[in-house]
Amino acid sequence: MDVILVPGLWLDASSWDAVVPALTEAGHRVHPLTLPTDVDAGIRDWVDAVVAHVDAAAGPVVLVGHSGGGNVVWGAADARPDRISRVVFVDTMPPPPGAMISEFPVENGVVPFPGWDFFDEPDIADLDDDTRRRVAASVIDVPGSVPTDPIPLSDERRHDIPVTVLSGRLDDNGIREALTQWGAFADEFERIGDVEVVTLDSGHWPQFSQPEAFAARLVQAVR
Repeated sequence: MDVILVPGLWLDASSWDAVVPALTEAGHRVHPLTLPTDVDAGIRDWVDAVVAHVDAAAGPVVLVGHSGGGNVVWGAADARPDRISRVVFVDTMPPPPGAMISEFPVENGVVPFPGWDFFDEPDIADLDDDTRRRVAASVIDVPGSVPTDPIPLSDERRHDIPVTVLSGRLDDNGIREALTQWGAFADEFERIGDVEVVTLDSGHWPQFSQPEAFAARLVQAVR
């Protein structure tokens, strides 16, 4: 199976280094991506970059998206629904049409990493100081429009693709309860025919905070 790994905001292909060996040992062809960093790039450019890798794959593809990368992989699944065997969302949810990732301060056309204190404490609680320093030293700026660009979705066949949510803290019931406050996100989630939720008991960055356990869960999800 070809597995395309899409990082969240400020991260590049190296953010998947801890999980690539486990996926490779399981017999998969693994493609960790660094998305376009040109200041003029938008969310469509990020989706197109993933679609190009889908088109280059020999067979069915599993897409894995962490955090803001979830919008990107869902956009790619919408563009190539007949090529995608599963979409795995890592502590994020399938977005509805037109949704953005989030808003962050833009400086000189890019969104710099805002620092760990920007995030809610439960999201970062399991990242020790050394890990925070190491990750912060490797972050990259995000093109300014990417986080707020609406995700283009138009093919209803995306709802036929099996989905796995690797959730940091919430279980299936918790996600469904939270989605009642998220408007169109709840509608999108309910329209997906095959959804499983796996609770990681982690913060928002399990690939850094619990790499071995996360890698094992990801290998189980990729099928």
